[in-house]
Amino acid sequence: MGKPTGFLDFPRELPLAVAPAERIRNWDEFHDHADDVMLQKQGARCMDCGVPFCHTGTLLEGMASGCPINNLIPEWNDLVYRGLWQEALERLHKTNNFPEFTGRVCPAPCEGSCVLGINEPPVTIKSIENAIIDKGFENGWVRPEPPLVRTGKKVAVIGSGPAGLAAAAQLNRAGHLVTVFERADRIGGLLMYGIPNMKLDKKLVVERRIALMEDEGVTFVTNCEVGVQLPADKLLADFDAVVLAGGATKPRDLPAPGRDLRGIHFAMDFLHANTKSLLDSDHQDGAYISAKGKDVIVIGGGDTGTDCVGTAMRHGCKSLIQFEILPKPPLERAPDNPWPQWPKVYKLDYGQEEVAAVFGDDPRQYLIQTKQFVGDERGHVQELHTVRVEWVKDNGRISPRELPGTEKAFPAQLVLLAMGFLGPEDQLLQQLGVERDPRSNVKAEYGKYATSIPGVFAAGDMRRGQSLVVWAINEGRGAARECDRYLMGDTVLP
Repeated sequence: MGKPTGFLDFPRELPLAVAPAERIRNWDEFHDHADDVMLQKQGARCMDCGVPFCHTGTLLEGMASGCPINNLIPEWNDLVYRGLWQEALERLHKTNNFPEFTGRVCPAPCEGSCVLGINEPPVTIKSIENAIIDKGFENGWVRPEPPLVRTGKKVAVIGSGPAGLAAAAQLNRAGHLVTVFERADRIGGLLMYGIPNMKLDKKLVVERRIALMEDEGVTFVTNCEVGVQLPADKLLADFDAVVLAGGATKPRDLPAPGRDLRGIHFAMDFLHANTKSLLDSDHQDGAYISAKGKDVIVIGGGDTGTDCVGTAMRHGCKSLIQFEILPKPPLERAPDNPWPQWPKVYKLDYGQEEVAAVFGDDPRQYLIQTKQFVGDERGHVQELHTVRVEWVKDNGRISPRELPGTEKAFPAQLVLLAMGFLGPEDQLLQQLGVERDPRSNVKAEYGKYATSIPGVFAAGDMRRGQSLVVWAINEGRGAARECDRYLMGDTVLP
């Protein structure tokens, strides 16, 4: 603990961001790093609390509390305060294979459970983490570290999102010959095509890490959907073990009248096409779903909904509204949402900030339900019919009840469905014959990750359902450990 009174001496400060109305003109990342002096002061705010909750990584009321990958946060905060950046990077890499990803896109449950956050603004853990890894790359401290000895065992990892990449990195570190299969044309899964470029730069950040892993000996195969181009029986025959990390990519639909009208899209189709076109041609090929000049409605909240909002704003939409069926969160923690639970409080995320800057207000409308999509004579959506709801308890269950007289029509030429995901896709899992749980996810016990098929493991959203990038990394690392144990009889992986 470098400065026992740091949390009393220094207020919470975040690095500056490009102004919302200006940053929507391009697809660049818009958060700058603070200078070293500010970052050292922010590190000094870490208060030697004795029992730190920031790295516990537990679930409280269904939400993450503390860091799911158990980052050694107090240690590297102290090292940053003392200016020992390379040592801080070493601590960070002990638990996190990809801090440049989590430092950018993680919602920071660590900050939600920071002890200082009980009665003061919490430590700026996320921005410090991001600064550590970026400084590491800038100074050449992050270098390829291929294993000294190879085991000769071959492992296939299906899916190149955060869970798959974490599993691949750890299994490669153990000396196995790892091949990662990805059905898209670029490696990264959710990191490449599910998160927009302004939040996570593909060429400067994602592809940099992929290149590093290739230098360490990981083999990547793109444009290969296992279960289609590569049958499951051949996969099992060619590899000594398999890690399933294909995600939970089956979107939740909204089966209201008029759903088959043109102009209604799943959020991930919108985001994927946008990023691919951006990377392929800087949008010159026109191979994306454009929001330019349109009244846009995003149905659903969460990170995916916000990413749709930010993307539509950069296209130059005419107007934008976001529907949420839940009530507006309170400004401060409710009595039934105490620390160290994730704080369910109202906040403006980056996309909503941008709408407010351009159109004058937060785009979210709460307690609203879509009843019908209405089209024009060409079969294209032109408006949504909605009704307001209230949440009531009925036989112990809370459900929305429509409020008569609150019906309303909203103009919309583009509707984006961002209501979450139902589970993994079926084809490969049916070919393998792995057992599924009642929610259709691959059945594999947390901590063991073994499926009903010997030598086949599952990790990330494909096993646990839709979740955070940090949980995916946690599970990818865990599945790699258990896969290594299966192959070698023991393991040295954490």
